[in-house]
Amino acid sequence: MLLGMLAGLSPLAHAACARLVTSGNPEYPPFLWQDPKNDSRLIGANAELMQLVAREIGIPIEVRYAGPWGRVQESARNGRIDLIAGAFLTQPRLTYLRYLQPPIRDTQTLIWTRQQHPLQYQRWEDLQGQEGITVVNNSFGQAFDQFAAANLKLQQVGSVKNALQMLGLGRADYLIYEDAPGLAYAASLNIKGLRASTVPVSREKLYLTVALASACNNEQLAERLSRAMKKLSDERVMDALVEKYLRIWQAQNSSEQRPG
Repeated sequence: MLLGMLAGLSPLAHAACARLVTSGNPEYPPFLWQDPKNDSRLIGANAELMQLVAREIGIPIEVRYAGPWGRVQESARNGRIDLIAGAFLTQPRLTYLRYLQPPIRDTQTLIWTRQQHPLQYQRWEDLQGQEGITVVNNSFGQAFDQFAAANLKLQQVGSVKNALQMLGLGRADYLIYEDAPGLAYAASLNIKGLRASTVPVSREKLYLTVALASACNNEQLAERLSRAMKKLSDERVMDALVEKYLRIWQAQNSSEQRPG
């Protein structure tokens, strides 16, 4: 079956693309996080989605831990991985990533604050003059990224865990992060007294992307991946996967916090 699926590819692709290696942001529950039973792989809604895509295209997909999010992007830029399972669309990333339609999922980014230091957020300008924090190499959409670079005081830290802990300790006025991952991490860290804005900073689409430097990057593979994504999108599989992996994440972290 694999040979049949690869019939339209070049001889180079036959040799190089017997499997695809993908990675993504490893601090992104319920979409992706490092497997506690095997730290060389990622699990989550996007990881299971990749297995469904693999079944559709007839090519195995390995969902590998490739380091922090910044290193994952560098690995895609250098062709060390073939796919990123979840990236926002930004102009700089178009230089090294091919974005596939349809997107994996729509997401929204919120402003997180401490309840004792509420920030009445309604628009981007409300953040000016405040001390913000975000995670290094994260994007929240091209338009907001440009506004933030020109107008906001934002400290970048290495992980969302550090960012949430710093916010909880009052070392920043606000944190910019997405809704589902932010809720998941705040619960797992048992950080109390945080609140999220009801008005999102941005609404962005999360995409499956192909590394332009990958030996597997070609039109035929991109078309196959897009057809698979269209089928799975029509079946609304991500809704069920996100709910499933929110439960798994919560159960995993509850067991870790339980006295031994």
